[in-house]
Amino acid sequence: MGRAFQNRKESMAKTSDQKAKVYSKYGREIYVCAKSGGIDPNGNLSLRSLIERAKKDQVPTHVIDKAIDKAKGGGGEDFDTARYEGFGPGNTMVIVDCLSDNPNRTFGDVRTCFNKVKCKIGGQGSVSHMFDHSAIFVFSGDDEEAVLEALMMADVDVTDIELEDGKVTVFAPNTDYGKAKAALMDALGDIEFDVDEIQFVAQNTLEISGEEVEQFERFLDMLNDLDDVQRVYHNAEY
Repeated sequence: MGRAFQNRKESMAKTSDQKAKVYSKYGREIYVCAKSGGIDPNGNLSLRSLIERAKKDQVPTHVIDKAIDKAKGGGGEDFDTARYEGFGPGNTMVIVDCLSDNPNRTFGDVRTCFNKVKCKIGGQGSVSHMFDHSAIFVFSGDDEEAVLEALMMADVDVTDIELEDGKVTVFAPNTDYGKAKAALMDALGDIEFDVDEIQFVAQNTLEISGEEVEQFERFLDMLNDLDDVQRVYHNAEY
């Protein structure tokens, strides 16, 4: 595709501990999404897409239901969003999104990951200005002009639209996520999205090689092993 983005796919967990981490991350995100936007997926499009993504990643139904039930009760933990930015191996740019009930602990854990690969965490805005915060939709199709027309009729500020190998990819500002998804569903009916989420998309990628790749993959593994880390975005290409 013309613009690089990471489709958030957890690799198939090889151990029960790894699976538990994946389930925990989804459970926490579903809980926060349902608590803030409502427990009905039909009225909370963000929750609906999150549940669909969890099912694709083989998260058991009881994990999803437990998170929604917890949100329904109104109690439970209070998680805050936290975003950290910095430069990783090979001078790559990295954004780390977290959900945390202890920001001091989370910051310390994320900073340790940077330190272990001899890199430094930066301040707010240090790299995010080099990313677009985009709603991204990928689905099967062969007529990007019809898709663009439907989105424009719904007053969606489409950033980019691509057609490649029978797949349409739509980029829109993150603030237009709900409006864009509703317009696509109205125009195309019961659509199945390959990608349906909000991501940070790097404006430019940076190619790394050799030892930098090994260090970068180690860095990502350390970050993803942290319970509080939900997503990691970067501009590395290798």
